[in-house]
Amino acid sequence: MRTDVATGAGSLQQQYDVVVVGGGAAGLAGALTTARALRSTLVVDAGEPRNAPAEGVHNYLGREGVPPRELAALGRAEVEAYGGRVVSGTAVSAERLRAGEGPDDHEEGPGAARFRVGLDDGRSVLARRLLVTTGAADVLPDVPGLAERWGTDLLHCPFCHGREVADRVVGVLATSAVGLDQALLWRGWSDRVVLLQHTGPEPSPEQAERMDARGVEVVTGEVVGVEVSDDHLTGVRLADGRVVALQALVTMSRAVARAGLLADLGLAPTDLEMGGLVLGEHVVADPTGATAVPGAWAAGNVTAPMAPVLSAAAAGMTAGSMITKDLVDDDTTAAVVAARAVRERVPA
Repeated sequence: MRTDVATGAGSLQQQYDVVVVGGGAAGLAGALTTARALRSTLVVDAGEPRNAPAEGVHNYLGREGVPPRELAALGRAEVEAYGGRVVSGTAVSAERLRAGEGPDDHEEGPGAARFRVGLDDGRSVLARRLLVTTGAADVLPDVPGLAERWGTDLLHCPFCHGREVADRVVGVLATSAVGLDQALLWRGWSDRVVLLQHTGPEPSPEQAERMDARGVEVVTGEVVGVEVSDDHLTGVRLADGRVVALQALVTMSRAVARAGLLADLGLAPTDLEMGGLVLGEHVVADPTGATAVPGAWAAGNVTAPMAPVLSAAAAGMTAGSMITKDLVDDDTTAAVVAARAVRERVPA
C-alpha cells in the first residue's frame, strides 16, 4: 500500500515502482517507457541539461533543430500524460535498503522497495527500481573567455553543429592528438579549417601531409584568450600577441560523469579511454543499462558521455524496458510466494 507525503510543493507517494534521477532525453525516455507500462514513475530533475547552451538539437529524427529545453518540456508532458510525475529538484542521496530498514510492508523481498532516494528539500521516496540519468559535465581547456562561448560558437561535434558553421572559418583547438583528427574531420563541413596546435602534439610528417592535402592551416603557439565582437567569436589570441581570425572554434572537452548518486551505491566512475587517450570518465553499465548493483540502472551521458541526444534517448528507453521486465518478474515471484502461502494454510 502506498501513502502520500504532503508538502508545500505537492505530495509525493511514499514508494514508486521506478524513480528516475535526471530529466534529460535518457531519463524522460526511460520514464515514458515505464509510465506507459502502467508503472508508478517519478522523475527528479535538477533542470541543468548539459546541452542547454545549444540553440538546437540536431539529428533527432522528427524533432530536428528543436531547442533543448523545448524538447525536455515536450518529454515531461508526455511522461505526465501517462501518469508519471516530474518534480523539480536535486536527488542528493541514494541508499540500498536492507531487510527491516523500510516500513513494515517494504522489507526486502519480492515487491519490496530496494532504494531510498533523498531530495534536496528534505523529502525522500522509496523505489523498487532506480534509473540514474544524471549526465556528464564538460571540463574545457583553461583559456580565459572560452567557457562563455560553449554551445554557441565553441563547439565539439560536427554531426551536432557542423552544418550550422559550414560557411565559416573554423578553428580546432588541440589539447591532445585527438585535435589532429578533429581538424581533418571538420574539413568535411568547412573548406576553411585552422588547426591551433595549442598544447597538442606537433603533427607527424604523414599527418602534416594529410593536413596540407586538405588545405588545413596549422598554427603553432599557445592560445591565451578569445576575441569577441557583438557577442560573436572573431578569433583567438596567442601568447606571442598574434590574433588568428576565426568564426567558430572546436575543442575536445573532458567529459566528467555526474555520478555522485551512483557513488553512494558503490558505483564509482572509471576512465573513458579511446585510442589510448583518457577522454573523461563514465559509469560502467551493460548494454541494457543495468549496473553491478541489483535494481539500479544508468543510461545516457553518465555511461556514454559522447552519445548524442538521440542515442541517449534510445538508451533510456532500453533501460526503461528492462526495468519493466524486471518488475514483472518480481511481481510474478511475489505472486508465487503468496499462492504458496495460501496453499500451506489450506488443508488438502
